[in-house]
Amino acid sequence: MRAIWKGAVSFGLVNVPVRLYSATENHDVQFRQVHREDGGRIKYKRVCSVDGEEVPYDQIAKGYETEDGDMVVLTNEDLADLPISSSREIAVDKFVPADQIDPLLLDKCYYLEPDAAAVKPYVLLREALTQSERVALVTVSLRTRMTPAVLRVKDDVIALQTLLWPDEIRAADFGVLADSESEIKPAEQAMAQMLVDSLAGDYAPDEYEDDYAAAVRAVVEAKLEGGEVKAAPEPEDSGGEVVDLLAALQQSVARAKKGRGEEAG
Repeated sequence: MRAIWKGAVSFGLVNVPVRLYSATENHDVQFRQVHREDGGRIKYKRVCSVDGEEVPYDQIAKGYETEDGDMVVLTNEDLADLPISSSREIAVDKFVPADQIDPLLLDKCYYLEPDAAAVKPYVLLREALTQSERVALVTVSLRTRMTPAVLRVKDDVIALQTLLWPDEIRAADFGVLADSESEIKPAEQAMAQMLVDSLAGDYAPDEYEDDYAAAVRAVVEAKLEGGEVKAAPEPEDSGGEVVDLLAALQQSVARAKKGRGEEAG
């Protein structure tokens, strides 16, 4: 891995020089738009929607579109006075209980590696976070913008995870759920809880596989080897639609127990 940022974590009077590494990588299948006849890549021109002319890079500016559809053109001079930051400090604001951070706020995740001379304070901070069951609420400047983030422990490493701003979380206001609780029968609730208990277990990441990506790779390999591509088998029919909620829950519990080799009861 290559470090994408260098700086220092500061808490109290302690500074811990660190390097930042991306903790995740995207394995999504990427397709290119190509010409079907010869496989040539499709290229696009930068064309102005007003005069239809192609626009060179040195004439392209940033534009802000208002809710009314008006376009405000911003020059480099307009952007020069914006509040940007090049700070190399990850400043700890406070240590908060981990359960106070709504998972919806969590965004991109990075690993922090200490300099060789800063291993001891790094380990002290890591152990303090672990034993207190808290996370460190910090601010950090990434790509010239200050953003809130948290420091938490992942295995034996301190991870930095940026946070979304509160107004970036959409409100889930669904009127259809307003009276849903009054429609639930005690027997249905009990059976739903039984279903949860019958499917209870621990999260094992290796049990899940990106079958779509694997299937795409198989198709590509078949194409490369000149073989035929076989259609994916149709999923088995699981039966007709079950209208009764209680019956559906009972069937789900029975299937879960059967899958575990238990008596359905």
